[in-house]
Amino acid sequence: MLALLFAAAATVAAANSGGSAGSGPSDRTAAPRTPELRSPDAGFARDMAVHHQQAVEMSFIVRDRTQDEAVRTLAYDIANTQANQRGMLLGWLDLWGLPKVVAGEPPMSWMGASGGHGGHTGHGTGTGAEAGTDAGAAKPGALMPGMATKEELDRLGAASGRDAEVLFLQLMTDHHKGGVTMAEGCAQQCETPVEKALAQGMVDAQRSELTLMADMLEQRGAAPRG
Repeated sequence: MLALLFAAAATVAAANSGGSAGSGPSDRTAAPRTPELRSPDAGFARDMAVHHQQAVEMSFIVRDRTQDEAVRTLAYDIANTQANQRGMLLGWLDLWGLPKVVAGEPPMSWMGASGGHGGHTGHGTGTGAEAGTDAGAAKPGALMPGMATKEELDRLGAASGRDAEVLFLQLMTDHHKGGVTMAEGCAQQCETPVEKALAQGMVDAQRSELTLMADMLEQRGAAPRG
């Protein structure tokens, strides 16, 4: 993870410095600027780091609640991938000199920052009063769309065997759908090339996992929720 982070940081630093010493004025002018506090780049990094942390938590929970190798392998892959990506996102915020938490900033408010994809989401209330139609609204008790509530995490921790497998796959399906919406927003709005590339990679990988999880649920006589 550290190697990935250092490589990504070096890439961003090189871009922000305008390239090599031999670059012309036009190259330096085209170099991306350091993201601002409330830019889509910074907002995505902050929010996706939080979103990923819960996916890692759910993956570790189900690992200890089932002996099914397919589910345990999926959980390991998700935990490993999203922990690495979370480290990169937090590393970029450090590189940019920006805080990891901004007091009073509604979750996912950056998705409307440039007048593009989505808009303000429900602020964890699930009312939908300020929700963008693309992002959807967070359900009551959840911080962002797709995230599980404390009660759902408690249920996962108390379940075992097939029940734990089905609940994990359903919760992670919801989680991935929310994550894909957020990553699509960054892929469209973010200006930092390496971050845009990471976001698009998240979209592609999580869509593939959504198909896999639908198949795994069907094998267990269940289906995604909603």
